[in-house]
Amino acid sequence: MSDIVNGLGRATTYGALGLVLLVLGIVLVDLLTPGKLGRQIWEERNRNAALVLSSALLGIGGIVFTSIWTTYEDFGKGLVSTAAFGLLGLVMMAVAFLVVDLITPGRLGSTLVDPQPHPAVWVTASCNLAVSAVVSASIA
Repeated sequence: MSDIVNGLGRATTYGALGLVLLVLGIVLVDLLTPGKLGRQIWEERNRNAALVLSSALLGIGGIVFTSIWTTYEDFGKGLVSTAAFGLLGLVMMAVAFLVVDLITPGRLGSTLVDPQPHPAVWVTASCNLAVSAVVSASIA
C-alpha cells in the first residue's frame, strides 16, 4: 500500500511540474505573439494562434514525458532533470521562433495571429515539434 501512496505522491509532483512548464509555454507563446493569446483563441477563434500554441504544448509535453520516462532513480534528481529539460525546451523553442522571424519577411508573431490561414503557422508548429524531438532525444 505504501508503494501506491508513494507512487501517487511522485505522480502528483511530476504532474504539478508538468503543469507549471505548460503554463510557462502558454506565457512564452503569448509573449512572442501580439495581443492577448486567450482572446485570440477563445474569443476570436483564431486557428493560427491555436495551432501555434497547441504545437508548443505538445512539444513541452513530449519533453516532460521523455524526461519522466527516463528519469533518475533519485526522485529529487529526476524532478530537477525534468524541470531543466523542460525549461531548455522552452528556451530553444523561443530561439527557434526568433530565428524563423529573423530569416522570413514581415513579423512572424503578427502573421501567426492573422485571422486568415497562413503557411507560416505550419512551419512554426513544425519547428516547435522538431525542437521538442531534438531536446527529447538528448535526454537519455
